[in-house]
Formats: sequence, C-alpha cells, structure tokens
Amino acid sequence: MADNTTCSIQEALVWATERLATAGCETPRLDAEILLCECAGVERAYLLAHGNDAVPTDAWPQFQAWVARREKREPVAYITGHREFYGLDFVVTPAVLVPRPETEHLVDEVLALARARYRANQTILIADVGTGSGAIAVALAAHLPHAQVCALDASREALEVAWRNADKHGVLGRMCLVQSDLLEHLPWSVDILVANLPYVADEEWPALAPEIRFHEPAHALRGGANGLDLIRRLLGQAPAHLRPGGAVVLEIGAGQAAGVRRAAQAAFPDAHIRVAQDYAGLDRVVVVQTP
Repeated sequence: MADNTTCSIQEALVWATERLATAGCETPRLDAEILLCECAGVERAYLLAHGNDAVPTDAWPQFQAWVARREKREPVAYITGHREFYGLDFVVTPAVLVPRPETEHLVDEVLALARARYRANQTILIADVGTGSGAIAVALAAHLPHAQVCALDASREALEVAWRNADKHGVLGRMCLVQSDLLEHLPWSVDILVANLPYVADEEWPALAPEIRFHEPAHALRGGANGLDLIRRLLGQAPAHLRPGGAVVLEIGAGQAAGVRRAAQAAFPDAHIRVAQDYAGLDRVVVVQTP
C-alpha cells in the first residue's frame, strides 16, 4: 500500500488509521482524515463523499511523509502548521504550545468579565502573559473591538508566531508584543491580566502523552514541584500592574484551585475570587476581581 500511488481515498485512510493506531495515537482515524485533507486540499466531507476516488498523485507522497511523522507522535498541528482556536485559525510551530479547547473557557471568562464591567465603546487594556501563539490575545482582540492587548512572552520565537497570528486576523494595530519575564516589561497598567502559564507539576510530567513530553516546549508546560511556581510569581507581581477595579483571570490544572486561591488572596486581600469549571466539571479558571 505505501508504494501504491493509485489507491483510493478510503484505502489510504484505512492504511493510515491502522499505522497510527499501532503507534498509539488516541484518534487515529481523525488524524488520518485531517492529514489527508491538508495534503489534498479538500474538506473532510469530501473524503466521505468520494471514498472510492483515487488520492491525487501529488498528494500521496506528502501524505505518506506526514503519516510517518504522526507515527512518531508529533502533534498534528505541528505537521499541518495550524490549529483552530475559538473559531479562528492560528499558525502553530514547535516554538509554541498547541492551543487547547479547554483554554477557550479562559477566553469565555475574560469576554464575560469585560462585557459586564465595561461599556461597549470603552477602551479596555488587557495583558496576555505567556502568550505563546497569541491565541488568547488575538481571540480577545477579535471579539473586543475597543480592547488594546499587550501580549508578553519570554520567548522571542513565540512572539514571532504571535505576531503572524495577530497580523493574519487583522488585530495587530491594537496589540503590542513584548519580550518579558512575566510582567517585568509590561509597558502600562491594565484592566485585565489573563494568563495560561505553565502549571504541570513535576510528578505529572512522566505520565503525559509523548506528543507533549517529546514535542511541545517544556518551558511552556512545567510549573515546578506543584505546578504553581509561575502562577504564584505572577500573582505577586500583579497588584503593581493592575488598574483600580481590575481583574486577573488564570487557567489552572485540576486540583490547583485551593492553592491558587490562597496565593490570590495573599496578593489581593479584598478581592472576590471565583473558580470556574470546564465542560468536564474540572476546575479550569480562577477569576480574581478587585473592588
């Protein structure tokens, strides 16, 4: 099969699915379909409707190569070079984390907060700390047309990806991108601090999937002994960078709500602190609202 350049779409998908399943990929059929769609330049519905059609000759070599990469557990988003997040398509490279669906809850909370506390035409100053691909920052700028968003990251390579995504979605004019260790170089105080910082505890690291451990940037995932090192540092810095009545919105891992709440209370004794769950019922977002 691997050397046959005239196989049908269905045969190609069966071949790829079997290889990816053997390699331990969690969603082998879906992965195969996504990769073939990218190679052939078609939508997934086309694969279902044209299963007996031959795979385009020029798509077959690339599809073989991409399946081989996925067999080594390289994330699909790194292979294709992009990933959807919050209804937008983002450029993704190995310099940044692959945007996760659960992080959309973080965007939901910030949008709800902004719309509840600020007038529709009021300028809102937002900082996205540890922006990575810029997915959070760009999604917020796209949905809050009066927001000014500062995207910060310690990695210059990540900021280059974020710049490409901000430009791609037409929000670059309302964003600044700053290389910074957390809030060290934040140029102005903000109304909302949002962050999806590394929060994987050291003891959790060995159990993570190969896609994460061997391909995604570890510095963007690992948060120290209990996963809270950077979150605590950020909360310690936050009071000096937040405007009166501002808020901090953080993504957290399961089981971290109590620790993050304590750190938030220490930084903001008078704040209202709320924990929001994701669709799986796991604690996912901590919202710290100052008076």
